Parts: sequence; C-alpha cells; structure tokens
Amino acid sequence: MNRKHLLLDCCKAIFIGLVLLFLYAPILLLAVYSFIGTDIIGTSGEFSLVHYVSLFTDPKVLTMIGNTIFLALASAALSTILGTLGAIGMYYSKRRTKTMLGAVSRIPIINAEIVTALALAIAFVVCAIPKSYFTLLVGHMVISTPFVVLSVMPKLKQMDNSLYEAALDLGASPAKALFRVVLPQIIPGVISGFMLAVTLSLDDYIVTFYTRPNGFETISTYVFNATTRGNAQTAETLSSFWALTTIIFILILLIVLISNLVGKKKEADR
Repeated sequence: MNRKHLLLDCCKAIFIGLVLLFLYAPILLLAVYSFIGTDIIGTSGEFSLVHYVSLFTDPKVLTMIGNTIFLALASAALSTILGTLGAIGMYYSKRRTKTMLGAVSRIPIINAEIVTALALAIAFVVCAIPKSYFTLLVGHMVISTPFVVLSVMPKLKQMDNSLYEAALDLGASPAKALFRVVLPQIIPGVISGFMLAVTLSLDDYIVTFYTRPNGFETISTYVFNATTRGNAQTAETLSSFWALTTIIFILILLIVLISNLVGKKKEADR
C-alpha cells in the first residue's frame, strides 16, 4: 500500500514538473540568453551583460518601454474607476437591469479581440476621429474595463449590506457611505482589477495596432513588426528585450513569493 502511494506521489511530481517545464521553459531560455553576448538564440557566446546595458542605454528601447508603461497605467486607472462604478451601479440595480448589464459587459471578454479592434477602428473612422493617443486609450479601456467589473462584483456580493444601510440611517449621504463603507470592503477586488487591467494593456497588440497613432510604438507592436523585418539592427534591439523579460519575470516571482509569505503570516497570527 505504501509503495502504491509512493508511486502515485512520484507520478504527480513528474506530471507537475513537466507542466511547469512546458510553461516556463521559453522564459528560462530567454533568461539564460540574456546573460550571453549573442543576438541569436541557439548560438554560443560568452557571459555578458551587453543586453542589460542596451536595455538601459538605448533611447529607442527606453521610449518604447515608457510608452508601454504609461499607457498601461493610464488605461488601467481609468478602467478601474469606470469598472468599479459600473459594478456598483449594476449591483444596486434591479434584477432584470443587472442581468442585462452583466451580459453586455461580458461581450468584450467573449468576443474575439480582432472583432473588437476592427469595430473600434471603423467607429473612429465613421465619427471622423483621427488616430491619436485618445483612441489608443479608449481601445485599451474597452478591453480592460469588463475584467475590472468581473473582479469587483464578487467582492460586492461578499460585503455586508447592512453596514451601508446603517450608514444611511445614521445620516450619511449616499456618496459618503459609498466612500466610507462600500469601497473599503471591495478594495481587494479593485486592486485585483487594476493589476489585471495593467497586464492586459502591457501585452496587447491587436487593439493597439488598430488604434495607435503613427509613430507610437509599444513593446508588443515593435516586437511583432521587428520579427517580420529580421535585420541586424532589429535583432540587436530585440535581444535587449530578453533582459527586460528576465527582469519582469523576477519581479513578478518576488511579488508572488512575498504575497504568499505575508498571507501565511497573517493566517498564522490568526
């Protein structure tokens, strides 16, 4: 019996190991080559930090990173505000209205992203709105806001409604009760929605391609376009993104580990 359990445990460990290897092997490969002085994966080279030097010294790369981060933070902030207000509005609406609005808010999630991007591009042309940072921001908000709604709505369902009603009975205005009672209870969902919106914006290519102004480059658009050109200059720039990938992966890994440690510590204190 013990041998059977031991065999099952070994099979589980092997299966989990293969899944993790399949998921993280490409990232680990980029991380390894970020410390090798070559611009082509699969070629040999010596240990070098040239890709990290290029990442922090190349003005073109720094501009693309700045554009990507600023766009992600701006669209995520606006999407979080809009999505939170929308979730609260749906939660306190009548049942039929709530069902209808919930179904409508999920359309951008279910719909193919290319359809959303084309619809936005056609809408801007029909309305005679030229491509600009405004159209790009609107496009990212369209794909991010529904995910914020989905993150906030469960927290609204979990909160204690009697606290909001008690605040109104004690003389608080609806706005004051919203900010003092409701928001503190749903803040974890708001933060999750914001982080999800940032992630969606950072790696988006299709909506960005159809709504961005001429000359505005993000990491996703540059990498996609550069892989189709394939000259020496783009290969050198692309190799600097290996270093960026490694840095992002390490930061996310640290955040996850710290969050788990803090969560375990809170559970132990309880």
